[in-house]
Amino acid sequence: MTLSVCLIVKNEEQVLRRCLSCAAKFADEIIVADTGSNDGTVEIAKEFTDKVYYFSWCDDFSAARNFAFEKANCDLVMWLDADDVITDENCEKIVRLKENFENYDMAVLPYAAAFDNGEPTFVYDRERIFRRSGNYRFSGAVHEAVTPRGRILRSDAVIYHKKIKPSEPLRNLRILQKQIAEGKPLDERQKFYYGRELFFNGMLRESCAVLEDFLNGNGWSVNKVEACLNLYSAYSSLGDEKNALVSLLRSFTFAPPQSQACCILGGYFFNKGDLATAIYWYRQALYAPSEEENGGFVNKDYCGFIPNMQLCVIYDRLGDIERANSYNTAAGKIKPHNENYLYNKKYFESKLGLRGNIDE
Repeated sequence: MTLSVCLIVKNEEQVLRRCLSCAAKFADEIIVADTGSNDGTVEIAKEFTDKVYYFSWCDDFSAARNFAFEKANCDLVMWLDADDVITDENCEKIVRLKENFENYDMAVLPYAAAFDNGEPTFVYDRERIFRRSGNYRFSGAVHEAVTPRGRILRSDAVIYHKKIKPSEPLRNLRILQKQIAEGKPLDERQKFYYGRELFFNGMLRESCAVLEDFLNGNGWSVNKVEACLNLYSAYSSLGDEKNALVSLLRSFTFAPPQSQACCILGGYFFNKGDLATAIYWYRQALYAPSEEENGGFVNKDYCGFIPNMQLCVIYDRLGDIERANSYNTAAGKIKPHNENYLYNKKYFESKLGLRGNIDE
């Protein structure tokens, strides 16, 4: 099957060639919708495709993406951002995906958005490739998404989101507040992201009000778990320990305990001096189910590295050096170049009388 890769861009001359060089390895057609660039973006796009169009920006990312989709002519359509990167291995996976798409309507691919020494630490699934005849469309002025439907293929072809410049400050918040001011109601997903935008921009009390309202609605359970974590941080910053803890525990009513929530609880009891309970929650973090397959945000550090390092600290404090070392070793297998792990390794070599082979 043939594949159209669609992008919306504005002033992306620093990253666009990098992205389109990847897309050219599997795309049968590249569509670029420019929303008002005044740098070399359009010229770079024309190096890869003659299908470059102008879209008059209207504060609506969905409208722009849908415009690009409407220009596509292939059997399948795929969206990318200009600062996305795809390794050769993952490009090959997408080629094979095209060849085996006959029995599917859309494909979901992992999106890696944060990294440590080049390794993804923050990953979540995104709806990525669609059968064009299915007339899939984005919704939401910001944090736009396509509602999943039909026969869904889950692929392990990872897209790496590697930004080199910050987004426009307050852009998303401004767009959402403009929508509210115009009397356009926010759907549940947009309400969730509005609460998060308020939180990330330091408007903590407003964020708490919006996210509490979202939790009482019919939103997606994965987003409700994330909202609870945001509320925990917001209430904690406001000095409201009671509501912070209530919000964190409330996340367990929407899904099984996730690693990040377990680590936060571990830290809460550690700071209270209750090491036994802290151990319990850090251990739970190591075995908690991942939300990655459900489309939830997954900070991989909370799934392994952080709980192992914290258990190392606790057992060292309890005087159980060998067990502390074993947890440090486990953390080192995840991040062998981490400074804290390496410092601990030398410390345990000294304590246990070992040299050079402590991890064996």
